[in-house]
Amino acid sequence: MDIAAIVGLVVSVAAILWMQNHEGGSLGDILLPGPLVLVFIGTMGVGLMGGVLKDGTGLVGVLKTAFLGKPKNAAETVGVIVSMAERARREGLLALEDAIKAVDDEFLRDGLQTAIDGTDPDELYEILMAKVQAKKAADKQSAKILGDMGGYAPTVGICGTVISLVVVLQNLTDAAALGPMIAGAFVATFWGVAAANIFFLPLQSRLARLSGLEVAQMELVVEGILAIQAGSNPRSVAKKLESLLPPGTSVPDKKAA
Repeated sequence: MDIAAIVGLVVSVAAILWMQNHEGGSLGDILLPGPLVLVFIGTMGVGLMGGVLKDGTGLVGVLKTAFLGKPKNAAETVGVIVSMAERARREGLLALEDAIKAVDDEFLRDGLQTAIDGTDPDELYEILMAKVQAKKAADKQSAKILGDMGGYAPTVGICGTVISLVVVLQNLTDAAALGPMIAGAFVATFWGVAAANIFFLPLQSRLARLSGLEVAQMELVVEGILAIQAGSNPRSVAKKLESLLPPGTSVPDKKAA
C-alpha cells in the first residue's frame, strides 16, 4: 500500500483547518453539513451523468486505487524474467510450464503461458499489446471521471452559495443574522474549489501516474516474454530490460527457476 495520497490529503485539510483557526474563525464555520454534502455527493452525481452505469458502480474501486494503489516492483519483475530466460535457455521453453505457476504477476504469467502454448511471435506480440492498450483505455476512463468531477466541483459549490444567498435575501429583516448567514453562504463555494484542488484533481493525477508506471512495466514484460520465446541469451535479456528501468534501479539477484 502506498499512502502518499492519504498523507497528502491529511496535510492539505490540516493546513486549511489550521488557517481557519489561525484567522480567528471556528472550525464549525466551514465544516457545515449542507455545503459538504452538496459539493462532494452532488459533484459525484453530476460526474456520473457523463458516463455509463458501469462507471458509477466502479467508482468505489477507482477511489480505492487512487488512495491505496501501489506501483509494482519493476526491478523484481526483471529478476523473475531473467531467471525464466536462464531456465528456458537450459531446458527449453516447455520447462517453464511448472515454474510460471509461482509467478505473482498475472500479465507475465499469462504471457509466458501463451508463449509456451506455441503461439506465433507476431501473434503473441499482438495479443500482449492488445492487453496493454486495454489497460491504458480503462485507466484513462477512470482518471477522466475524477478529472470531470474536479471540473464540476467549483460550479456545484457556486450553486450552493446561490441557494444560501436566496435564503439570506428572504430574511433581510433579521439584521443581526445577516452577517453569519452571508458568511455561511460562501462556504459552499470554498468547498467546491477545495474539493477540486485537494481531492478530485490530485487523485486524477495520481491515477494517471500509477497507470503510467504499470503500463511501462507491462511493456517491459512484453519485451521479456518475446526474448524468452526467441531463446535470447539471459545476459542480453537482463541488459535490455535493465535499460528500460528508471536510472539507479537495482535488479535483485535471482537464482535460476
